[in-house]
Amino acid sequence: MQRREFLKNSAILGSVALLGGALNLNANSQNLKGEAMKFITLNDGNKMPILGYGVYQIPQNDTQRCVEDAISVGYRSIDTAQAYQNELGVGAAVNSAIKGGIKREEFFITTKIWVSNATESGVLRSFEASMKKLGLDYLDLLLLHQPYNDIYGAWRAMSRLKNEGRIKSIGVSNFYPDRLVDFALNNKIKPAVNQIELNPFHQRKFDREIAKKYGVAVQSWASFGEGRNDMFNNPILKKIGEKYGKSVAQTILRYLIQLDVIVIPKTTRKERMVENFSVFDFELDANDMQTIAAMDEQTSLFNDFNHLDPKTVEMLNGWKLPD
Repeated sequence: MQRREFLKNSAILGSVALLGGALNLNANSQNLKGEAMKFITLNDGNKMPILGYGVYQIPQNDTQRCVEDAISVGYRSIDTAQAYQNELGVGAAVNSAIKGGIKREEFFITTKIWVSNATESGVLRSFEASMKKLGLDYLDLLLLHQPYNDIYGAWRAMSRLKNEGRIKSIGVSNFYPDRLVDFALNNKIKPAVNQIELNPFHQRKFDREIAKKYGVAVQSWASFGEGRNDMFNNPILKKIGEKYGKSVAQTILRYLIQLDVIVIPKTTRKERMVENFSVFDFELDANDMQTIAAMDEQTSLFNDFNHLDPKTVEMLNGWKLPD
C-alpha cells in the first residue's frame, strides 16, 4: 500500500556518534536465541539494540501475535507509534512476555507522538494514553513522529517526562539536517535518535554526518524501501548475498548495521523474522560495502510522500488521530 493511501485510509505513516564522545557499538553484549545482539549507546548513556522489530501497517488485531512471534525469535526492541494505532497489541505481547519470565529491562519499547499531539499539553495527555495502552510503567524511547506543530513545546514536555524517569530516552523522526541542527542547538536535552528513511537507494550520507556531529543515533525506517525499485531482486544485492549465503534482506540489514544505523524491519511472517534476525554471524567486506554505497541514488523512494512538499506538510498537519 502506498504511504499516501495508508494515510488516507488508516493510521498515518511510520518514518552516529554520541554527544560528548564516540559511538559505542558493543558486540556480544547479550546473546538472544544464539545471536550476538549489538547495542548502540545513546548520547544519554542508555543502550539500544541495533536491530529491532517494527509494527508499521500491522493491523491492531494481528499485532499481538506478530510481536509475540518476534519476541520468541529473540527481538527485544519493538517500535510502534500513536499513528499506527496498534499500541494495545504491542503492550499485550510485551506484558505477556514479562509475565512469562522475561524481565522488563530486557525490552526496549519505542512509541511516537503524532503531529496533532505535538504540543506541550498534547504530549502530556497523549503520553498517558499511550502508556495506558502499552501497560508499562516507563517507556524506553519516545520520538516526535514529524517535525511539525509546536515541536519545541512538545520537547519541553518530553524533557520533563525524561527528567521524571517516565521515559529513558527522547528523540525525533523525519527531521532533515537543518531541523535537527536547530533542534540540537536550542534544546538542553539533545535528541538521542533521529528515525529517517534510509535504504540502499537512499543512504542519507549527509544526514548521517550531521547526526554524528551532534551525537544523534540514526535509525532507519523502510530499510527495504517497502520493496520499491524491485529491491529484493536487485542483482547487485543478490550477488553479494550469495557470497555469504545470505538473502537480499539480510545483506541490506547487515550493510546498515555496519554503518552503525539502527534497523527495525517489519514482517508478519515468523520465518522472515528469523531471517531478519540472523545477521550477526557474518560481516560484509570493504569491497562489498563500497559496492552497496555506490548504489545510492540520493533520492527518496517515497516521492509520493515528500516531506519537502508543502502539500505533504498540509496533509500531515490535517490528520487527527481518533480519540
